[in-house]
Amino acid sequence: MIWKNLTDKVTVVLIIIIIGLGLPSLALGQESYFSDLKQTFEDGAIFKADFHHQTVDSYTQDTVASNGHIWVGSQQYRVESDNKSVVVDGETSTVYDEDRNRVIISKYEPEDDDFAPSRILNGVDSTFTVETQEKREGNIYILLSSDDPFAIYQKVEIFLSKGLLPKKIKAIDPANNVITTTFSEGEFMDPKEGIFTLSYPESAEKVDMRN
Repeated sequence: MIWKNLTDKVTVVLIIIIIGLGLPSLALGQESYFSDLKQTFEDGAIFKADFHHQTVDSYTQDTVASNGHIWVGSQQYRVESDNKSVVVDGETSTVYDEDRNRVIISKYEPEDDDFAPSRILNGVDSTFTVETQEKREGNIYILLSSDDPFAIYQKVEIFLSKGLLPKKIKAIDPANNVITTTFSEGEFMDPKEGIFTLSYPESAEKVDMRN
């Protein structure tokens, strides 16, 4: 898709949603950090943070890195990075490319998004297992794994603060590529009008693909 080059940057955002909305039932018999995080999102909180995203190719060891800002709610997300901005509000995807001064508006189709919350959550109970969920040095460590060869990730490590703020997420895909995102200045905030509305210059070329 047009905004595919930013999809990897929001992967970590949607993993957060998986943790919060898709896995409480897997944590039975353990202290349920999942349930607490789920409730935070269900109460309408928005997670906001700066991020550093890095992908290491398992074969060549080539590293691609980027920095940016994210906002994520239970059904929406926003990413700003590399002079590009993406906003998905659950129904519409809006992408602004500052370098080209072009905005592309399209109907959001979760089935076409490999990392859409609904697509991942549909199979998360059967594909992922909570291997570890524990406190480590005052923080919270969660390890998820999957034996499904078609799973997006084979292993996901999540590091949260004791206040359930995401600090780092490390994922390994089926090709053993390592995707790591660290968060700074993270906070949960009340929703505000305009957070998931993308602003762009009047001079921008507009491409509306909804028709």
